[in-house]
Amino acid sequence: MELPLIVGISGASGAIYGVRMLEVLRRGGIQAHLIISRSAAQTLSEEMDMPVDKVRGLAEAVYPNSDLGAAVSSGSFKTRGMIVIPCSIRTVADVAYGHTDTLVSRAADVTLKERRRLVLVVRETPLHAGHLRSMLAATENGAIIMPPVPAFYHRPRTIDDIVNQTVGRALDLFGIDAGIVKRWRSETPAGDEKA
Repeated sequence: MELPLIVGISGASGAIYGVRMLEVLRRGGIQAHLIISRSAAQTLSEEMDMPVDKVRGLAEAVYPNSDLGAAVSSGSFKTRGMIVIPCSIRTVADVAYGHTDTLVSRAADVTLKERRRLVLVVRETPLHAGHLRSMLAATENGAIIMPPVPAFYHRPRTIDDIVNQTVGRALDLFGIDAGIVKRWRSETPAGDEKA
């Protein structure tokens, strides 16, 4: 049986990334164990007009962010790792400096101590020196910082194309090929065919 992936959704802008991650994992038959912060529920409503219950329905298991005794708060609970998507600067700082007063930050800390993969899809710009220091400290602790910077070599035509590429590349970091990434040079762009 495949190990589950912990998915944290923080209150940063970009709720669509977290929702798409859950949709792709469900389609791929990979269990998502979900933690949604209170501010993430508000962002979902403002950015997507999506009820939080519908998002929760995409996951195999859902935990309140206040439940520090949840299964995912223990290293003995086996997972393939954790992704926070989107990830707020507050969550980055929690990971950087070992603050574990929410389940998102506690599960992230446990992921790192167990030497499992932790990916933080940091959605903030511009960045000041404190943000950059927090990202460096989180990286030094073992996290991977992956801002959702769009690629254009695959010639995206829609927002979905951009979101799918980012979600697919994030899943690549866990060794999961969801079949939604257009790989560099895997297809010849239109107009570049040799005569």
